[in-house]
Amino acid sequence: MATEMQRFGASEEDDEEMGLYVKEEGENDEDDDEKNSTPPTIIGVDGGHITSNRSNNRFHHQQQFQDQMTPQGGGGRRCRPVEEKERTKLRERQRRAITAKILAGLRRHGNYNLRVRADINDVIAALAREAGWVVLPDGTTFPSRSQGVRPAAGASTAVVTSSASLPLQQNQDASIRGISSASPIGMDDDACQMKGLFVHSSSSTYDVSSSARSHSSHMLGVEVDGHDDHLIGVSVDAVAGRQVVDMPSKLQERDFAGTPYVPVFVLLPLGAINMKCELVDPDGLLKQLRLLKSINVDGVMIDCWWGIVEAHVPQEYNWKGYRRLFQMVRELKLKLQVVMSFHDCGGNLGDDVCIPLPHWVAEIGRSNPDIFFTDRSGRRNPECLSWGIDKERVLRGRTASEVYFDYMRSFRVEFNDFFEDGVISMIEIGLGPCGELRYPSNPVKYGWRYPGVGEFQCYDRYMLKNLTKAAETRGHSFWARGPENAGSYNSRPHETGFFCNGGDYDSYYGRFFLNWYSQLLINHADRVLSLAKIAFEETFVTTKLSGIHWWYKTDSHAAELTAGFYNPTNRDGYAAVMEIIKKHEVGLNFSLAQMDISDPHIDSSEALGDPDGLAWQVMNTAWDSFIHITSENVLPCIDKVSYNHVLEKAKPSNDPDGRHYSAFTYHRLGPILMEPHNFMEFELFVKRMHGEAVLEIHE
Repeated sequence: MATEMQRFGASEEDDEEMGLYVKEEGENDEDDDEKNSTPPTIIGVDGGHITSNRSNNRFHHQQQFQDQMTPQGGGGRRCRPVEEKERTKLRERQRRAITAKILAGLRRHGNYNLRVRADINDVIAALAREAGWVVLPDGTTFPSRSQGVRPAAGASTAVVTSSASLPLQQNQDASIRGISSASPIGMDDDACQMKGLFVHSSSSTYDVSSSARSHSSHMLGVEVDGHDDHLIGVSVDAVAGRQVVDMPSKLQERDFAGTPYVPVFVLLPLGAINMKCELVDPDGLLKQLRLLKSINVDGVMIDCWWGIVEAHVPQEYNWKGYRRLFQMVRELKLKLQVVMSFHDCGGNLGDDVCIPLPHWVAEIGRSNPDIFFTDRSGRRNPECLSWGIDKERVLRGRTASEVYFDYMRSFRVEFNDFFEDGVISMIEIGLGPCGELRYPSNPVKYGWRYPGVGEFQCYDRYMLKNLTKAAETRGHSFWARGPENAGSYNSRPHETGFFCNGGDYDSYYGRFFLNWYSQLLINHADRVLSLAKIAFEETFVTTKLSGIHWWYKTDSHAAELTAGFYNPTNRDGYAAVMEIIKKHEVGLNFSLAQMDISDPHIDSSEALGDPDGLAWQVMNTAWDSFIHITSENVLPCIDKVSYNHVLEKAKPSNDPDGRHYSAFTYHRLGPILMEPHNFMEFELFVKRMHGEAVLEIHE
């Protein structure tokens, strides 16, 4: 028998190491006796316990009958032969051996981050989360909001089997939606998107009386005789001898009345100001601003483009179009958030206009292309200036840092009256491509497509000079190079020798290079933010951080590494960023693509991304440092599902400290938002963000 057990490849010691212990028959008889004296208990739809008094009575009579039939001094359990026990143990060994192989395969080929002592529950939870389900720590599982419950054969139903062996709760205070008040975990009502129930008919072997079925139906809030329940709008039909109970498709959503007030701003169109610094369509814009004011939007955000204001001659600034716009905003008693945009516009998602860097900068770039970020193939990216020239006097006698400071100081002087009146409430400092603190590692113009890992952008001569100096200081001059096995823009981590599990990213050279690469990002933020605080003094200043969430579930976090965030699984790459932000007492604008409501043609599961995990890491790191967080949507946001996603992020219901966004900016004003139905949904969203009571009008 032992030989037969060994062929399955799992010993008892191995089972204990993997945490795969399964109780075998014949063990712990005392525990079984205790279980026999306990009324049957089941888990309700919300994870709470449900017990039935009727089942308790039946069990009591059965126990009395068993006691009468059991001889004195004799046990209530029959003795199982030794051979049968051995066969049971053999079956358990086989199950455990299969589980061990599943775990090994998932770790090796699926990039699942399973703990060493993971059991089959961890496997099921990982697979469920990848499929878009939400798995709570206690095992409660339900579909995400975007996924909903998959209907069977086009019907809006889900299947739950019930019999007398699974008695229902008799608590009259239980919700008619079937959610127990005894649930050990607080869950939002909209989390349990139960579409319906299957209830066994009387053909069950363990059938109960008609009175029990009647009571069960009342606890579900339905009638099982085929009639509709007018209280909650459900109906019952018979399918293949079982009764199908159609439940409401939506449960009550979270009520945001009384929650903290979060100001809502709207980002103005990219083309609101043309290349001559003139306000485009002032009458149409004024009409839209009045509509925003009518629904109590707090203000608007506008990009002040470096390529428009200082377009032709260094230190000659043209602000006239912005002044006219700011005056309109002030007359409507709205607030202003202004972005210092030191990047170009036209090559990224959502860009519908082309605004290049200043012409005089482009002229310098033609003779000295190393002022721009450069990839391994030598392609220059003119989206923004390389951080390698922050302290190099290559811009007509000025460094890049000095150019940024002169621009910010000119804006502060030009619009001093708007600062004094409090119309300008926030200044956001652009620190990189798209105004975000990151390297331009995933440029669409050079063929990058989601979910490619991107490429390192450190091959201009100024950055390579810095790298050479750092390598010589370390005593390894041959490290003065970029990784040679990091793939290309659209590579996957496992296809490269640098980013794969156990790859060179975790070697001595890899750690040196990534630390240097990320430190350049930190140093750039430190320099520019220190100058911004001087220019804008007491005004609230923020900077923008974009969530690079694809490949977050892999060990290397490849896409984050090329973007400049040294954040593999064994290191917190955002702590240093938060230290700089806290040092200068500025806020953080954290934007994150909502992958669960993004392009349906993109399979996000193959990217092993985790938007919620990244958001949790960044936001908690910021809040723990007492940093104010603002945010904006990246993808279009016009329906209730999208707005609810934002609301849950802005005001987390389970945060013990009641932390929330300091402001939210809607991206962006345009014809789609102004459509009547969309604008009505937006108005409800604004009310919820303000913590007001909302009375919805259902069509």
